[in-house]
Amino acid sequence: MSPPDRALGVVDPVRLEVYRHLLASVAEEMGAVLRRSAFSPNIKERRDYSCALFDPAAEMAALAAHIPVHLGAMPLSVASCIEELEMGPGDVAILNDPYRGGSHLPDITLVAPVFTSAGGDAVAGRDAAGGAGANGDRGRRLLGFVANRAHHADVGGQTPGSMGLASELSEEGVVITPQLLVRGGEVQTELLDFILESVRTPKEREGDLRAQLASIRRGEFRLTEMCDRYGAEEILHYMGELADYSERVTRRFLASVPDGRYRFEDALDDDGVTEEPVPIVATVTIRGDEAEVDFAGSSPQRPSSVNAPYAVAVSATYYVFRALIGEEIPSNGGILRPIHVSAPEGTVVNPRPPAAVAAGNVETSQRITDVLLGALAQALPGQVPAASQGTMNNVTVGGWDPARKRPYAYYETIAGGAGAS
Repeated sequence: MSPPDRALGVVDPVRLEVYRHLLASVAEEMGAVLRRSAFSPNIKERRDYSCALFDPAAEMAALAAHIPVHLGAMPLSVASCIEELEMGPGDVAILNDPYRGGSHLPDITLVAPVFTSAGGDAVAGRDAAGGAGANGDRGRRLLGFVANRAHHADVGGQTPGSMGLASELSEEGVVITPQLLVRGGEVQTELLDFILESVRTPKEREGDLRAQLASIRRGEFRLTEMCDRYGAEEILHYMGELADYSERVTRRFLASVPDGRYRFEDALDDDGVTEEPVPIVATVTIRGDEAEVDFAGSSPQRPSSVNAPYAVAVSATYYVFRALIGEEIPSNGGILRPIHVSAPEGTVVNPRPPAAVAAGNVETSQRITDVLLGALAQALPGQVPAASQGTMNNVTVGGWDPARKRPYAYYETIAGGAGAS
């Protein structure tokens, strides 16, 4: 598409589809690099990782078909990095804080900005000299962000695997608030050493973190390559058009759902500390082409790790609506624009820090999905499948390896059944 056509607001549908696959392929290739470079079976074989691209405003522009609970939550992590850090070319931020968009502590997220030069050529990584901030000073323009999230088999804490019963976040492992792991292309060894000293399996953790860095650099390279070929203006234009298109399709779907207020409640059997059930309530209100999702009535936060961070509640909501739309539309932040999520603070779906959250990401997220589908089944009879197993069946094994004289940690998920459809 030529610049004059863009100025007139004309969108070439063929080019729109090309950009959809171009952007998604960057995330897919990032995932391939991460998987092939990783040390741990959890990432290399179990494939517990996700990769995505974001526009300059931290709205998700494209994602790979990886882990849904990661992808819906990642925009909040990217937004936290933008708010708390000044990032320039070659910088890579790291975080796992569940109260800043993280899911639980084992999921470590890396975020990197990609800038253009004053002349429009993209610059990233070690080739990016200077200290342009996130606002693109010194003539540079922010093209967007690349990010990945990977589950590390151990991040310290009182239990091997960092997934045991706990009452506070610090008991579950090392908490990483948004910080620069790489500044101007140079790894900050002091921060890296601190993280590795806090875990049971430092060599494996370092290998996985460096695999994440390799994935980030591949994403930067592909975006800069794309920018060199098509120009920043066109890439940013089509990022926006793809999000607008997904928003229109989502609104069309919501408009086809009968207006009304649909409520559903289910519960976790217990919280691991007491035998009391943990109710989760979702009320979905459809008004025209918008939806409100309200988790009021859900259990107060619990003295265990079943609390799900707000980012997980948003992620589950994104997943449910994306699945029900059913059309082959681009998966990006445009889907969430007409969907408004509220969760009362201090509840099991939006706990206050320093509540523990390890099981909230893997168990409570499943029940959040179930109650949302249960609510929407009332509005869409015959279109929503029955509830699935409602658990991730996580198994963590860890301890001391006497043969190798070192700690070990292993994490696995046992497959379960699906609901009738």
